[in-house]
Amino acid sequence: MAATRVEYITPWWVYWLHNLPHVQLNLRPRSSDFQPAEPGYQQSLLFWALVVALCAAVNLLFLIILLCCCCCRKKNEETETKKIGSCCITWTAAISGLLCCAAVGIGFYGNSETNDGIYQLTYSLDNANHTLAGIDSLVSGTGVHMKEDLDQHLLRLSEIFAVKGDYVQSLRIMQRMAGNIIQQLSSLPNWQGTSINLSQFAREASVIEYYRWLSYLFLFIFDLVICLVTCLGLISEPLLSSTCFLPFYSSLAFVFQGASDFCVAPDKFIMNMTQDLITAEVVHYYLYCSQTMRNPFQQALTSFQRSLSTMQIQIQGLLQFAVPIFPTAQKDLLGIQHLLNTSESNLHQITALLDCRGLHKDYLEALIGICYDGVEGLLYLALFSLLAVLAFSAMVCAVPRAWKLLAARDRDYNDIDEDDPFNPQVQRIAAHNPNRAQLRSFCSYSSSLGSQASLHPPAQAVSNAPVAEYMNQAALFGGNPRYENVPLIGRGSPPPTYSPSMRATYLTVSEEPSTIYGNEFPA
Repeated sequence: MAATRVEYITPWWVYWLHNLPHVQLNLRPRSSDFQPAEPGYQQSLLFWALVVALCAAVNLLFLIILLCCCCCRKKNEETETKKIGSCCITWTAAISGLLCCAAVGIGFYGNSETNDGIYQLTYSLDNANHTLAGIDSLVSGTGVHMKEDLDQHLLRLSEIFAVKGDYVQSLRIMQRMAGNIIQQLSSLPNWQGTSINLSQFAREASVIEYYRWLSYLFLFIFDLVICLVTCLGLISEPLLSSTCFLPFYSSLAFVFQGASDFCVAPDKFIMNMTQDLITAEVVHYYLYCSQTMRNPFQQALTSFQRSLSTMQIQIQGLLQFAVPIFPTAQKDLLGIQHLLNTSESNLHQITALLDCRGLHKDYLEALIGICYDGVEGLLYLALFSLLAVLAFSAMVCAVPRAWKLLAARDRDYNDIDEDDPFNPQVQRIAAHNPNRAQLRSFCSYSSSLGSQASLHPPAQAVSNAPVAEYMNQAALFGGNPRYENVPLIGRGSPPPTYSPSMRATYLTVSEEPSTIYGNEFPA
């Protein structure tokens, strides 16, 4: 049957990251094997971290120089240039804001994926640690029972069966079998050191992951706040966000390179790390769990089972033949039988825990957690960092100019003639104070009449003739008294929107008699 190892396949992004050149600080290439204890490999990780930090520093310097130039530049741009650049600046500011929101969304997803991968890693390590600790507990407990408790029972039975040589011989056989069991238990690997290392690593990884997740969460919230205040016109704040990315860039470079190198060949690294603690045969058995492979513990477990069976046969014989003759030996014989039953139960549990399927499953889940979810989440976090840098750089370049254009546009709106009915300021005045708005419109109309009168020939003289003469003049226009001998625009008639309620207002302003240009307002 094929090995279950095929369940883990190294993802393509791990190979892509692993194929990046490994260069030391002296610019010499080195092997890409995962060797975190070697100074050369540490320098290769530090090299990429310094490269990323240098790029971020150059970006920050560029933004500072750009802002200084924007602040020191005079406002001498032409109107056409402003019209041409306003559309581009507005679209740049809008797209940078959307890009910042998209970057934060990608960052949230990547942070969640990374957290899920690390949680799966620590959970698998805890399961493996529980399994190894259970094996150690069962082996040590069985050994203590066989060495101390069994010796006490055998010592008392030897005194009771002193006069019976064949019974004493049975006790010696059981003592020899107990020694064989202790020897077989001692041949099993000691998992205590491995269990301590796994538990310590899982605990440290959990603490680091908690603070990493919390730091990125605060960073995302900070980015959203910075994007908001930048869009509101506080243009100096994005510089702070750019400086905050520097440590995250460097940490991502470290983790990227190390995680990819480990995930390409994890078996080789684990075998090198455990060669002083566990034999290579045992490590290979758990890393490549296959039914075709021989269990390295099978011989010891088989000898353990045979020794227990021999002791059970001896106890059954003594209970059947010795108890009728020596009734006082029954208690110790039953105690030995109970001890053997407990040891046999422990043997079955040890056999199940030592099987490779449980630990190999935890190993695969840990690899999938760190190499699939973990590294994939780090890639999304790197994409978030890149998009955030682009978004904030564009905002620093575009938002100040966009707000200058908006301010200039507001000034242009405020410079419009107040008498323009389409002026927003006049509309606001008309909404809050209708009388004042009507007065302003009427006065504006009066002033326009004066300008129009200067362009037309002088109006005809106003006649003080009696009413009959007035009617004779009106008869010239078809007998209709509505038609008068003076054009409407030349007589200074009130505006078309005139209403009786405006009479008092007009008189208050003009302070003139009720007869204007020879005509009287209607009552």
